[in-house]
Amino acid sequence: MLRVLTDWIEKRREIRLRWQRDARTVLQSHGRHAYYEAQRRASRARALHDRAGFWHWAKVAAEVARLSPDVEMDVKTVQAIADEELDRSRQ
Repeated sequence: MLRVLTDWIEKRREIRLRWQRDARTVLQSHGRHAYYEAQRRASRARALHDRAGFWHWAKVAAEVARLSPDVEMDVKTVQAIADEELDRSRQ
């Protein structure tokens, strides 16, 4: 039982490190618009019914917001991004 628990903890740790690494990468490449880029990727995954991808990029967006107080985060812009990705997936 202890082995199962330690394996689970290690898996969760690897997942957390992956979204933290992706958040830093998106911040480097997109600067103040990093939050929007992470939200765009989350919306795209959601439109494609990729549940794991959606959760990953949603966590990346949250991590971007946590890491940088300079990123832009407008709810209307995020909604427009989500609508755009849903429309794109329907075409």
